[in-house]
Amino acid sequence: MVGWIHISILAILGAALLWFGYTLFFRMGNRASPSAGRKQGKDLPKGGGADGRAGEVRTCPLCTARLDAGERVKSTAFPSMRGKDSRIMHISGCVYCLDGSRLRTCPVCDADLGVEDVLIARIFDKPGRSHVHVLGCSRCRKG
Repeated sequence: MVGWIHISILAILGAALLWFGYTLFFRMGNRASPSAGRKQGKDLPKGGGADGRAGEVRTCPLCTARLDAGERVKSTAFPSMRGKDSRIMHISGCVYCLDGSRLRTCPVCDADLGVEDVLIARIFDKPGRSHVHVLGCSRCRKG
């Protein structure tokens, strides 16, 4: 009798470890999982993303203004050098901070920027979408 209890306990522990391993390694990266679209327990805000995907808020990186549908951030992307998968981009700002109605601030060095200053970013082109990483402003990226 003790042998059967010992075997059933080991079987239950084995099943629990298999479930934990499956959840840890396979479901975390699966975008179709029930927790898809959530980061650190927070729901993503409603709105349209920079690439038109629903569920993401579009904000200006200079003045942090919330952009409505159809409003864009003015930017210039340069061709990639030496066949790399990333390109350099200059971000000028949105309609709110380009007309001077909002304070423009660098998200890296927290410097107040004028209308002539730009953010320097790296854009990574991926199939179906692009990812932009801000490196700094034209002041803090000099030298």
